[in-house]
Amino acid sequence: MLAERLPSILPPLTDEHAMEATAIASVSSAAQAQLTGLQRTPPFEAPHHSASAAAIIGGGTGMLTPGAVTRAHRGVLFLDEAPEFQRHVLDSLRQPIETGRIALQRSAGQVIFPAQFQLVLAANPCPCGMNSGRGLQCTCTVAQRRGYLRRISGPMLDRIDLQVRVERPRSSALALAEPGETSAQVLARVRQARARQRERLAPYGLQLNSQVSLKLLSDELRLPRPVTAQLDAALDRALISLRGYVRILRLAWTLADTQSRDEPAAEDIDAAMQLRLSAGDVR
Repeated sequence: MLAERLPSILPPLTDEHAMEATAIASVSSAAQAQLTGLQRTPPFEAPHHSASAAAIIGGGTGMLTPGAVTRAHRGVLFLDEAPEFQRHVLDSLRQPIETGRIALQRSAGQVIFPAQFQLVLAANPCPCGMNSGRGLQCTCTVAQRRGYLRRISGPMLDRIDLQVRVERPRSSALALAEPGETSAQVLARVRQARARQRERLAPYGLQLNSQVSLKLLSDELRLPRPVTAQLDAALDRALISLRGYVRILRLAWTLADTQSRDEPAAEDIDAAMQLRLSAGDVR
């Protein structure tokens, strides 16, 4: 449910991005009948876990057609029941996540499709789905639980910025819970954070924190050593990879932007590291 609501808190596409999304949708038979103008809402793709690699990344015989990663360009790609996808299908996402495009090579030549999307994965805690809270109802063995979660490879997990465990809600908590924020309220905060990013990154020809390179983070946007001390120590102890180091810094900048601060503080680094925790381990 949360994943499906993401487009409602994403700003409308700019003219340039709307033209890209509309052009991609125009070659998708499922969307052709719905096109009446520029597509302003970020696209949302949620393929079934039985989808093939060609359905996800594109391909086919004869004329190559874009897959889900391209149809989700400038929007959200949601993979529900992620461990149920074939492992090679999940691993095929590693290149577009890093480069923002997918290159398909065939004997007749090569086609490059755009693929800049926000990837959201959802998974049960175990095959039976009951290993939450105290897990008393779970019927899975330890080996089954580990094998289930290991269907998502380490290199793939290393590309996931936020790894959040959602506990089973209790009736008492639901009864006492205060009303949450509306999508409109969250959208206003997202707009403000993106405006700060555009202003800060404009001199470098960038728009989003996700586009910032290690070189830039180590030079013009370098944070004071006391702020990154905990993160540096985690890298030195091999608790995180260099890719994870960069992604945590990007996330810390985003957390600071949502709080209207000029740069991340030590608590932003700590929060970004905690948001990458998976089952208690820093990856």
